[in-house]
Amino acid sequence: MPVEVVPYSPDWVPQFQRVADALRVGLAEVSSAVIEHVGSTSVPGLAAKPIIDIDVLVDENEMSAAVSAMDAIGYVHRGDLGVTDREAFTAPDDTPRRNVYVCRRGALSVRNHLAVRDVLRRSADLRDEYGAVKLTLAGEPGMDVETYIARKSAVLQKVLAVSDLTAEERLEILRLNDPSA
Repeated sequence: MPVEVVPYSPDWVPQFQRVADALRVGLAEVSSAVIEHVGSTSVPGLAAKPIIDIDVLVDENEMSAAVSAMDAIGYVHRGDLGVTDREAFTAPDDTPRRNVYVCRRGALSVRNHLAVRDVLRRSADLRDEYGAVKLTLAGEPGMDVETYIARKSAVLQKVLAVSDLTAEERLEILRLNDPSA
């Protein structure tokens, strides 16, 4: 499946808000749940795949309750997909297209998502460099998602270098995104 990257759309914020509002209702019994807009659609001005990324952060003792609550509101549990402390879900509809994850608060996957989002929101230079890499990669004929993720790892490491993640944590993220690293 080809990778589609489009210019930033201000519609992504209200799309996230609508989904987050529905998730808050569905997760009302999960007291620790916090819903975060992450990924490129959460960064004003950044080109992105037109898919909203959402992390539902919960305390470790409420992971099972959050998974059950997501199931109850029509999300299909897909397992951790190889990422520790993160459970992936397929949405019950495609409006908007989205990736939704229930994540243990403080997990590296969450800290990675928040760090990338926050650095790119603060740094126009890094945001623009990252966006240019994404657009270039998506424009290559035959680009698949795995190759796209691996080949944007270098610029992501540059972004993460100005975050609070340790060198060890950045290396773990690099290896997850680019197994050949």
